[in-house]
Amino acid sequence: MKNPLQQLHEAGQAVWLDFIDRKFLAEGGLRKLIPEDALTGVTSNPSIFEKAMGQGDAYDEGFKSWLAEAGPDASTTEAYEAQAIRDIQRAADDLRPVYDRLNGRDGYASLEVSPYLAKDTLGTIDEARRLWVAVDRPNLMVKVPGTEAGVPAIRQLIEDGLNINVTLLFSQDDYQAVAEAFIAGLEERVETGRPIDRISSVASFFVSRIDTRIDKAIDRRVKDRDSESAALKALRGKVAIANAKMAYAWYRELIASPRWQALAARGAMPQRLLWASTGTKDPSYPPTLYVDTLIGPDTVNTMPPQTMDAFREHGTVTLSLAEDIEGARHVLAETERLGLDLQAVTAELVEDGVQQFADAADKLLAAVEKKRVAFAGGNRT
Repeated sequence: MKNPLQQLHEAGQAVWLDFIDRKFLAEGGLRKLIPEDALTGVTSNPSIFEKAMGQGDAYDEGFKSWLAEAGPDASTTEAYEAQAIRDIQRAADDLRPVYDRLNGRDGYASLEVSPYLAKDTLGTIDEARRLWVAVDRPNLMVKVPGTEAGVPAIRQLIEDGLNINVTLLFSQDDYQAVAEAFIAGLEERVETGRPIDRISSVASFFVSRIDTRIDKAIDRRVKDRDSESAALKALRGKVAIANAKMAYAWYRELIASPRWQALAARGAMPQRLLWASTGTKDPSYPPTLYVDTLIGPDTVNTMPPQTMDAFREHGTVTLSLAEDIEGARHVLAETERLGLDLQAVTAELVEDGVQQFADAADKLLAAVEKKRVAFAGGNRT
């Protein structure tokens, strides 16, 4: 009998792992999950690499051998990037049979541009192009934040023919701007006679962070004996799911549109919605909450290992994403009526997310610098 993760794959939702680590890769952990859990992708970010490289000695030999070739004047950033690229290449190679079997529709490993470039369009474009060449794998996805500066970068990079994982999406408006950028990039390629059939993209909605922020506001008001306490409590743990459901409803309208169908006729693959930040932060919620409730075709759920383990054991697979859309509308209408200001929350979460990744990058580079000094001497970043 197939486990729930395998059933997710059969229901049309890709299972990706939100984790990467050299020891895990070397021991065949990723290769093992591909057949056992129908895993078809891997995502990384500065926080994941900070935990991987900043703790333990799994990367010490990699740093030593690279620094022996690069010399003592190699920078900390170069030392980190060399190891990150090596991990992503290894993950992409492990996933290459999936990519080949599915004709490029899945089988991707994601590597993020520097979080310090979140407000720099040209810098993002240059770095994404550089990483694309450095990794040199057709099943790489370059992660670009869906910030105001990121949107034109996404359009250009799609036109360039890169696979793009758009990260840090929270709001409907930001998602729609990203979808427009994706389509415009494909249309420009068509106009200039270039193929569009092997360009893949995902739009990554961060889910649990919305509920964490909204729930705190609800709890404060309930504690203060707000007159709407009952209505407020009814929204706990529901706003992020409703927001995601409405994004998926809009996506389904988009791919049915004549504009998209014209691109699909030329072989274009849709920009799938990806649910990120799917681990629950509130211990009162089931650990599989943001998987069970967001299952639908042409989507991806990237899960941290604990969430993947929980869903493998206790997950329930139903096509929940398209269910009760009116209920989702009601939740969002109540959110607005009660003054919880989802628009302000999502805007703050984008800024917070950029800062969190920058902070993680600071910690990561500090940890790498210690290793670089220990193995090569010097003090250059």
